[in-house]
Amino acid sequence: MSGSRRLAPRPATFAISALADELAPQTALSRVQRAWRDVVGDVIADQAEPVSERDGTVTVTCSSAVWAQELDLLSADVVSNLNEALLGPVVTGLRCQAAGARKWPSKDR
Repeated sequence: MSGSRRLAPRPATFAISALADELAPQTALSRVQRAWRDVVGDVIADQAEPVSERDGTVTVTCSSAVWAQELDLLSADVVSNLNEALLGPVVTGLRCQAAGARKWPSKDR
């Protein structure tokens, strides 16, 4: 064994992520959901979640009406950035809605 080096173990997250991408359904919604946090950032992703898609319009449920309105104002940029991340014109618009008070998970729980 002289002269051979043992390589450090590689994190399993790379293999798991690659496997998840292969197993995930290749719908427009699933592609948007996988790219969402990277595209919108942690602050928005913690307050808004893509929940459905129809004919290119992605419905995003937000933690409050204020967040829904804010995301609606940012929607042109978000759509553009999503399409850039998805390498094509997948998303044509966002429909932003507020979740009911009991439906949004609290980080304090």
